[in-house]
Amino acid sequence: MPLATAGYNGIMSKQPRYTAEHAAAGLDWKFPAIETWPNQFAGYEIVVDDPEFTSVCPKTGLPDFGHLTIRYMPHRHCLELKSLKEYLQSYRNLGIFQENIVNRVLEDVVRWAKPEWAEVKGDFRPRGGISTVIVAHWPRPRGHKPKVSRGGG
Repeated sequence: MPLATAGYNGIMSKQPRYTAEHAAAGLDWKFPAIETWPNQFAGYEIVVDDPEFTSVCPKTGLPDFGHLTIRYMPHRHCLELKSLKEYLQSYRNLGIFQENIVNRVLEDVVRWAKPEWAEVKGDFRPRGGISTVIVAHWPRPRGHKPKVSRGGG
């Protein structure tokens, strides 16, 4: 039996406002491939900024706006920026939670570029008076198994 929770107006509700379907929304989307090109040097960092990143809340359908930053140290491959831009723009009308965006982008950067290390930071604009900053790192902690589908690309 689900636990009763108080809603915004204090009335007890037996249904959760956010479901497992909301939590997983967008993770199985078929994202475009991120192309790469051969790296020529060792030991340097690449920072890619997308200050106009947009997506959609899977529950409300309202737009989310944020500043997405990808940092990584390339190993054998660098991310090709035009295809990375097309990849990031594929989130524009996708219903997906901000936390899932950051973690999915990290998983895909690692999948395509296979960097020495990587970090993705999402600094999302306030909605309802609350802003969110999410930072995900690779390599992941030991024992981490990504829950994202490996479809797409």
